[in-house]
Amino acid sequence: MLKQPLIHPELLEILGSAGHGSKVLIADGNYPASTRLGENAGIVYLNLAPGKPTVPEVLETLLTAIPVEDAAVMAPDSGDEPEIFGEFRALMPDLELTEYGRFEFYDEAQGPDTCLQVVTGEQRIYANVLLTIGVVMP
Repeated sequence: MLKQPLIHPELLEILGSAGHGSKVLIADGNYPASTRLGENAGIVYLNLAPGKPTVPEVLETLLTAIPVEDAAVMAPDSGDEPEIFGEFRALMPDLELTEYGRFEFYDEAQGPDTCLQVVTGEQRIYANVLLTIGVVMP
């Protein structure tokens, strides 16, 4: 039995085989995960029920397991910032969020460096975050 916050076997397996520069998408419930899955990405469905779990809940747990050097979000064309971006910043205060438009975000998230897509029950729109794994320093 593990004593750390992240105990999901499939997530641990995929993250354990990932390296510096690999990307992890935490997707909201509206994200077209099955049709936008990258060629090298595993997919883990955590969407238990509407709103459960949320993207910030999954992010908070993943941050206990991996170093993150970049975090990208899907920004709305309106220029209005979704409230959830503030939650992402609170969990990753040392990172600036990289913003992409919808289709550019899809391209980034399904690129060859994406090793994992985690589908949540998050109901808020624009609640996707694409993490780039950093380096574990000696």
